[in-house]
Amino acid sequence: MNDSATTAMARQVRRRWRDREAPDGDCVVFADGSLTVMDLLVMRVPDRPDDPRAESWHWNEVLRATEWSTDNWVEVDSALATHAYRGSRAWAGESAHHGSIGWVALTRDDDGSTLEWLAVSSWSNPFSRVTLDDTAVTAVSTAGRIWTFPREAPQKVEITSDPAYPGHRH
Repeated sequence: MNDSATTAMARQVRRRWRDREAPDGDCVVFADGSLTVMDLLVMRVPDRPDDPRAESWHWNEVLRATEWSTDNWVEVDSALATHAYRGSRAWAGESAHHGSIGWVALTRDDDGSTLEWLAVSSWSNPFSRVTLDDTAVTAVSTAGRIWTFPREAPQKVEITSDPAYPGHRH
């Protein structure tokens, strides 16, 4: 992809963020215009298919694209939580576009909330709490699941625990 196409995609991502929109689906979109499409896999133990304690949740990076387009954008206008830390700000909220979709973003804590990355998950309930430190953005969904997004590699997100099942790790 040439530099002008990369610049155009980055501009579109930043404009969509200012308009409070994100690509629809399960993805992480970066400020440079690149996109990681994710798939949440839920593995179950065969002899206990209905036991949530026997589940294991794994994010799988399906593809990483620098050139892409989408006809469907979702609104990320409902910010339910925010947390500033050392010049950055984490955001978390809900998109009610196709139901109740969770989203988490990392921005610079400047006048324009300059986007670093934005993660959207149609598999997640809205995110109602968010914290930020030197290494991670941690968001808690309204269902109580705790998601940890490494600041520099949010596509490596982990669901670190589920309060509905204490001691169980996904």
